[in-house]
Amino acid sequence: MKCPKCQFENPESQKFCGDCGVKLDRICPECNFSNPPQYKFCGECGQKLGEPRASPLLDPTTPVSYTPKHLADKILTSKSALEGERKLVTVLFADVASYTSLPEKLDPEEVHHAHCHSHALP
Repeated sequence: MKCPKCQFENPESQKFCGDCGVKLDRICPECNFSNPPQYKFCGECGQKLGEPRASPLLDPTTPVSYTPKHLADKILTSKSALEGERKLVTVLFADVASYTSLPEKLDPEEVHHAHCHSHALP
């Protein structure tokens, strides 16, 4: 199987090009299903497959290169809902006297049970 990127000749069962490392896929022209390189027909819809094509290279600096189209479209159409909002909040972290050291001496299930059922710890 010839690599579509570098033209290196690979064995039929190869999943990645032995020369440039690109993933060898047979993408179905009908349903865009990614088939193993040895398939001659699409495992999803039965369409005859052409020559394998290289998977697009991922560029971590551009989310478009690795974000599925349906998800990217959803993010772009509901961007304002996803951006959130800025609020001034007050957060209180409290520790009941001696509580932190007490669970260290107990079985985790006892601590969980007492916490979930509002029982006092021994």
